[in-house]
Amino acid sequence: MAWTQTDIDALKAAMALGALTVSYPGGTSVTYRSQRDMERQLLLMQAEASGASSAVPIRQIRMRTSKGI
Repeated sequence: MAWTQTDIDALKAAMALGALTVSYPGGTSVTYRSQRDMERQLLLMQAEASGASSAVPIRQIRMRTSKGI
């Protein structure tokens, strides 16, 4: 789905109210589990609307133990 600025604005408005359910233009309604999920979705929507390939950077975690592996 191609996100528009109107969709982004709807999500931001719901977040500002503390609501977990967002009604997007076109009749679609989504209920998120948490504000954190909404923040992640907002990052993805903004990246897609701006044409970026990924909104969330990929991180690598390396762990070492005293046993060497």
